[in-house]
Amino acid sequence: MACLVVLLAFLSPRLALFAIFLFSDLLSRAFDSWFVPLLGFFLLPWTTLAYAVMWSASTNRVAGFEWFIVILAFLFDLGSYASRGRARRS
Repeated sequence: MACLVVLLAFLSPRLALFAIFLFSDLLSRAFDSWFVPLLGFFLLPWTTLAYAVMWSASTNRVAGFEWFIVILAFLFDLGSYASRGRARRS
C-alpha cells in the first residue's frame, strides 16, 4: 500500500490523500477532526499528506527532521500557487 501511495502522491497529492482516506485510518489518527484534512485536501494537499505520513512514521507525533519534510511540502504547495499566478499573468 505504501508504494502505491507514493506513486499516487507523485501523480497527484489529492489522489493519494483520497486513497489514504478510503483504504486506511491514517488521516483520522493524525488529525483530531475531519475538518483539517478536508481543508488541507483543497488548500494544502502536499502539506497535509506530509504531515500525516510523518506523524505515522514516528511515535505518533511529528518531531525533529520530520518538521523539515512538512515545511518542504508546505513550500511545494506555495510554489504551486505561485506558478499558477505567474502562468496567468503571462
